[in-house]
Amino acid sequence: MQLISMSALLGLVVVGGGIFAAAYNGLIKKRIRTEEAWADIDVQLKRRYDLIPNLVETVKGYAKHESETLQKVLEARSKATSTSINVKDVTPEQMAAFSGAQTGLSGALNKLLAVAESYPDLKANKNFLELQKDLTDTEDKIQAARRFFNGTVQEYNMSVETVPTNIIASMFSFKKKEFFELKEDDKAKEPVAVKF
Repeated sequence: MQLISMSALLGLVVVGGGIFAAAYNGLIKKRIRTEEAWADIDVQLKRRYDLIPNLVETVKGYAKHESETLQKVLEARSKATSTSINVKDVTPEQMAAFSGAQTGLSGALNKLLAVAESYPDLKANKNFLELQKDLTDTEDKIQAARRFFNGTVQEYNMSVETVPTNIIASMFSFKKKEFFELKEDDKAKEPVAVKF
């Protein structure tokens, strides 16, 4: 009889330990997945940052009196590149500042491309068309990476808040993560339009 109760107790400990380990490992995997998703966003943002100086130089050659627009694009790029976050421990305020800088850059780029519409020679320039195409492609990839990141954050946050993983999350200080949302300008959420 005592042997049966010891076996039952040992079985409960093993099952409980297995559930605990599975929940803990699940939280770790989801946290890592959010960090990997953020790395995808970083890659695409860097690609966008690298395209902007070439685009500005190309436009500058055709639209010399649009220097204010060009300057705003460069300033927005500078602000966006100087606003970085560590997704492992980002605060809502840091994410809001980062999102605001990205929204500002998207808005400045949209204005630059709108100005370019007024210059037929620029619109026909092969280099400009290629840069515009690359920028549109990059903007689309940023949006896709942002959606994927926000999906992984949602999955992670649900695990942090729901039973039974919320118990393990609180024991080991797993904190909810912030979404990457563009809030300031709805037009900046739209990809940069390419017009041939």
